[in-house]
Amino acid sequence: MPTVKFEEVIWIDGSILGIFYTSGKCWQFRVISSTGQVFGEEKIYYTSLAAQNAGRSWLGLPEI
Repeated sequence: MPTVKFEEVIWIDGSILGIFYTSGKCWQFRVISSTGQVFGEEKIYYTSLAAQNAGRSWLGLPEI
């Protein structure tokens, strides 16, 4: 079973943005809505900041 390491969990306007690392797929993000639905893409990002910016963009927020 692959190990998952969460780097950041960020509360944004009622949603949760999670940034995490897996050995098989590098950095990724997922969004958990206020109703508990999970959204995201299975794209690979090579840094946690790149994954966070992709998640923020996905939510319609500016990059940091």
